[in-house]
Amino acid sequence: MLQENKAGPGLQPAQASVQRGRMPPTQPTHGQFALTNGDPLNCHSYLSGYISLLLRAEPYPTSRFGSQCMQPNNIMGIENICELAARMLFSAVEWARNIPFFPDLQITDQVALLRLTWSELFVLNAAQCSMPLHVAPLLAAAGLHASPMSADRVVAFMDHIRIFQEQVEKLKALHVDSAEYSCLKAIVLFTSDACGLSDVAHVESLQEKSQCALEEYVRSQYPNQPTRFGKLLLRLPSLRTVSSSVIEQLFFVRLVGKTPIETLIRDMLLSGSSFNWPYMAIQ
Repeated sequence: MLQENKAGPGLQPAQASVQRGRMPPTQPTHGQFALTNGDPLNCHSYLSGYISLLLRAEPYPTSRFGSQCMQPNNIMGIENICELAARMLFSAVEWARNIPFFPDLQITDQVALLRLTWSELFVLNAAQCSMPLHVAPLLAAAGLHASPMSADRVVAFMDHIRIFQEQVEKLKALHVDSAEYSCLKAIVLFTSDACGLSDVAHVESLQEKSQCALEEYVRSQYPNQPTRFGKLLLRLPSLRTVSSSVIEQLFFVRLVGKTPIETLIRDMLLSGSSFNWPYMAIQ
């Protein structure tokens, strides 16, 4: 339950759940970097070293990030799934704050990139931690009970939930590993599509760097899957078919009420680990 705060005084419950899962800061080392799936990544090249830094930036160990979700038959309540969603959103922002090059961008560019891509990063995190999306209709039903909408809107809303579920399942079907997820998130984050960027060419170069790192990694780690790199890249455009407003309504309205997610993202980015959720008690 979100109301149970074991993280000590001064932390809001949703923030407390985030803080419980945080890893102590670590410095990347040379040589080998052990991936969470047990495969070593030899950092002999600059690009694979870049991947190790992307991995090190993750604020949660994969083993705990979605530990409640990893059991296929585990039943999670609405409070638990909303808490997990909050953790995943915070994780996406915290990860971005700690990866190479992103902190060096102007703060307005950082905010613009995260505001545009947060929902895509959320879908990637949902797939990575095997988020139990069978509860999505239950969440929707609870939300509709609290805030009724017309029949047409209900049909459209449930259709968007189906799209979200499909995107997650397609990623899971590819058995994407931790290094690949990190590269995919960097490719998504460093997009020149964000409005008002001060240096579009630089952001494009960072996206290309991330794409090259993924290509090198896939070719070295999966030599018997020559189409794997292409299949991974082809998953990215469809992430934008997932409605950010539906994700917001589905997972975050119960936590933050009418506070826009874009506002939360800006506040998270600026305040970092000291961020306090505008928590609302779950009814």
